[in-house]
Amino acid sequence: MNKKSILLSKSDYKFLNTHLEKSALSNYNKEKLMAEIKEATVFNDDELPGDVVCLNTEAKIINTENQQEFTFKIVEPGQADIKSQKVSVFAPISIALFGYQTGDIINWEMPDGIKEFKILSVKKLITA
Repeated sequence: MNKKSILLSKSDYKFLNTHLEKSALSNYNKEKLMAEIKEATVFNDDELPGDVVCLNTEAKIINTENQQEFTFKIVEPGQADIKSQKVSVFAPISIALFGYQTGDIINWEMPDGIKEFKILSVKKLITA
């Protein structure tokens, strides 16, 4: 199977490289993400396709096992608010989806084992 590389903006690429070492990710997820970042296709910030999960986007995903859908916004840690469906960029699910596009399927280690998710839609948030 030919695995496609994730897509990142230059600022997100720099952000992930800077913060990955201090993240509280499991070794499995950290190694997976480091490998993905190494192989990533990096765009100028204003040239990243609009359907790529990155900071300040809203993602709608489905768990392919139980068909449960989730919609949440990926924000900086200080803006995270689970009641408003705002999830920190450092949350395991945010990092799992980072750089993937609408239609992509990803596998990620969650507290209860490795899960498979499909990205149904992505939209950019308007930031002040």
